[in-house]
Amino acid sequence: MKIHAYLTFDGQCEAAFTFYAECLNGSLELMHFGESPEAKNVPAQFHDRVIHVCLTSGDQVLMGADALPGTPYDGIKGCSISLQVENVPEAERLYEALSAQGSVQMVLQPTFWATRFAVFTDRFGVSWMINCTIDAQMG
Repeated sequence: MKIHAYLTFDGQCEAAFTFYAECLNGSLELMHFGESPEAKNVPAQFHDRVIHVCLTSGDQVLMGADALPGTPYDGIKGCSISLQVENVPEAERLYEALSAQGSVQMVLQPTFWATRFAVFTDRFGVSWMINCTIDAQMG
């Protein structure tokens, strides 16, 4: 079994996942409502929204979509995407890229459990944690 996070947006899914693919060096498989077999059942103004996206980075997967038309949307709450990284330079790179234009709750810093740890919400409203427990470059 594998467990994958699935993020829901309100019209920003494609922009968010394009950004995540760039930051995480991943590739995207993406389909819009208007390209799906359900297109005839979706109002035309929602055809450019994402019905499903899959970001693959190495053997990791992050998926998402835009909320269904007419579905109440109250943002992404109650969870974080946690990135476990192998070295401080990668932790710093990801922190700088993903937190840009977002809000930082805890800056990237050493903690008693990690070489580096940070908590922030990106510009799309998704909460992230970066955790680097061992700096592979330090031995």
